[in-house]
Amino acid sequence: MSGIANEVLDRFATMNSRRTFLRKSTLALGGVALGGLLGCGPDVEADTLPQSVRQALRHAPRAKRVIYLHMAGAPSQLELFDYKPELERLHGQDCPASLLEGKRFAFIQGVPKMLGPQATFGRYGESGATVSNLLPHFQSVVDEVCFMKAVHTKEFNHAPAQLLMQTGDPRGGRPSLGSWLSYGLGSENEDLPSFMVLASGGQEPSAGKRLWSSGFLPSIHQGIQVRTAGDPILHLSDPDDMSRDLRGRSIAAINKINKIQHEEVGNPETITRIKQYEMAYRMQVSVPEVMDISKEPAAMHDFYGTEPGKTSFANNCLLARRLAESGVRFVQLYHWGWDTHGTTASESLNIGLKDRCREIDRPMTALIADLKQRGMLEDTLVVWGSEFGRTPMQENRGGTVNSFLGRDHNGEAFTMWMAGGGARPGVTYGQTDAIGYAGVENRMHVHDVQATLLELMGFNHKKFTHSFQGRDFRLTDVHGEVIREVIG
Repeated sequence: MSGIANEVLDRFATMNSRRTFLRKSTLALGGVALGGLLGCGPDVEADTLPQSVRQALRHAPRAKRVIYLHMAGAPSQLELFDYKPELERLHGQDCPASLLEGKRFAFIQGVPKMLGPQATFGRYGESGATVSNLLPHFQSVVDEVCFMKAVHTKEFNHAPAQLLMQTGDPRGGRPSLGSWLSYGLGSENEDLPSFMVLASGGQEPSAGKRLWSSGFLPSIHQGIQVRTAGDPILHLSDPDDMSRDLRGRSIAAINKINKIQHEEVGNPETITRIKQYEMAYRMQVSVPEVMDISKEPAAMHDFYGTEPGKTSFANNCLLARRLAESGVRFVQLYHWGWDTHGTTASESLNIGLKDRCREIDRPMTALIADLKQRGMLEDTLVVWGSEFGRTPMQENRGGTVNSFLGRDHNGEAFTMWMAGGGARPGVTYGQTDAIGYAGVENRMHVHDVQATLLELMGFNHKKFTHSFQGRDFRLTDVHGEVIREVIG
């Protein structure tokens, strides 16, 4: 007998057991009281827009959906977007003591050498944006892009910094940005989740699945990870001995019991469970259809550099466009492999970084151009970034220079960019010092970035809250200011 059929029988048996009757009789009133104290009462319905969300929706959104490209591991801004001639002049010299005093590094010890840019730079487009030779395709779309060059964070280790960037807090347990937007706006397509995640590069990011967790929000708002090779979603397919009709009737039977349970207990997570069963059933048809990039014309595969059936950033970019086109509210891409310390060839600036840039350059450029030609860029916000930047000095460990050229973690300055969805095109906001070590003008903290993204999606980030354990939480915690200069 299949697993879902067993679950139907188990739920019926549980609902009609003597133990269940006694438990309900003795604990029901106490459970209702406790639920009220914890803010989990029966008045919370999955289909009811919370008052905090209604208050936070301050205006019509500039963007209807987001495609977020996170480069896990932190690419060097000094080799991609932030050209520093002075750093080139200082190449090979001992790092001045003033740059080391009072600083904490992940690995650097002793006195490292200054490391000049390992790329050449030019100015492109009418905006004159600075881009290196490592991103030749991207140079053609810079007039669609808003660069933010002085983003900073207090975290200098990968997992906490990734959590801060995606959830607003360096510790686990908070909802991610995608979950907040799913909670506030829902999906434009009832047959697909509102928040979907794609990973490439060979590994998941350091913080793992916590990066697309729904935290204390209803679990229906967590990110659903999909794959470009094999089954798009693990465990979504029916067993060999189960017909689609039997699956549908089994889910209907389970949800009938779940609805009875919700009427008796009032736990909002029961409603979430019902919706998840129903969504999974619909996704068995909708997900394989939208994930099948082989149906795209050959010219589109050439445009993105895709290879159907493989796991790659290029495939994920094309899928991101298809998912956004199908009504998915938030599409999150993670591409791993940017941690260029210089300990190995794959983690070096002169080899590994160049390989990673070749993997992303063509597809992310195609994504912007493709969205624009379809008329989607004006209401689709594309965000590119990472968890922090890299140091202007070469990394050493224990006073010994690494085997390859690399840079240590640096939270004082890194570059992000946005395109479409109300972001101001052709603008560079923020400036770093002469060696790209720290921001000196128009700095943006991670919480400022989050506040600005929520603003573009139509939310007042200070009012967009969820009550949990007696406190109103928000993505930006008690921080963050909207940066109006990057909004068109």
